[in-house]
Amino acid sequence: MPESSREETLLAFDYGLKKIGVAIGNTLTRQARPLEVLRPVTREQRFQAIGKLLREWEPNRVVVGLPLTTDGQEQYASLRCRRFANQLHGRYGLAVELVDERGTSIEAQAVLGNNDDDDAVAAALILQRYLDALPTQNR
Repeated sequence: MPESSREETLLAFDYGLKKIGVAIGNTLTRQARPLEVLRPVTREQRFQAIGKLLREWEPNRVVVGLPLTTDGQEQYASLRCRRFANQLHGRYGLAVELVDERGTSIEAQAVLGNNDDDDAVAAALILQRYLDALPTQNR
């Protein structure tokens, strides 16, 4: 979690092999909103699209959803998301926070009333969890 009380812009990612949900928010309003769904075919396309978003929004840090089992254990998908988070940090030098994403896809489907393109909404829910967990001095 950020230690200072300065305002930060945040991007969040709901990482998947075929789609990546993206959300934006900041620590001043403490609100997250869905931004878009990326559908890269190759690794190169993934990082081109992410690089474009980072240049456009200039976030201070990024949040990546960490898929855990229902009892809070890591799984194969957790390793893929950790790798993605490490790649973001290594390529762009940004601080990366991992946030438990359990249940966000189901919540996103409930918000939308279907499961079509729920990834950006899931990313917003992940980011909202992060913002809600910030210490009160940052509010």
